[in-house]
Amino acid sequence: MMEPVMEPLKYTDAALREILSNIRTMAMVGASGDWKRPSSFAMKYLQRRGYRVIPVNPGRAGTEILGEMVYASLADIPVDIDMVDVFRSSEAALGVAEETAGLAKDKNIKVLWMQLGIRNDAAAEIAEAAGLEVIMDRCPKIEYARL
Repeated sequence: MMEPVMEPLKYTDAALREILSNIRTMAMVGASGDWKRPSSFAMKYLQRRGYRVIPVNPGRAGTEILGEMVYASLADIPVDIDMVDVFRSSEAALGVAEETAGLAKDKNIKVLWMQLGIRNDAAAEIAEAAGLEVIMDRCPKIEYARL
């Protein structure tokens, strides 16, 4: 059986620019304390551009990554979050989308962003049904630099 062919994702520069201009605080699900990991590069870059990046990693909860306390889940973060950045597999993105959708109103979450290579249409549908804007298969660090 063949895999269904997915339409390529198209986001306008204006839409991406608007998101990156209007968010200040993001939760990075799957953040790593290992400086060689892409999530570490992205987190450091975004922090230097004025964003607060709150790491979510159950294995590192209670420690710090790049000066920010690490939380086990989005629900544990004690402040509002503008965006959830998913640095996990496409399969894991579904659970992150469900958690994000459930917390969207309480935490004022506006955007679910899935990293480069991450695409989960079911996760996107759940997030969009909760009123969130969804970006898939893009890196906010790369888009910020490009725009």
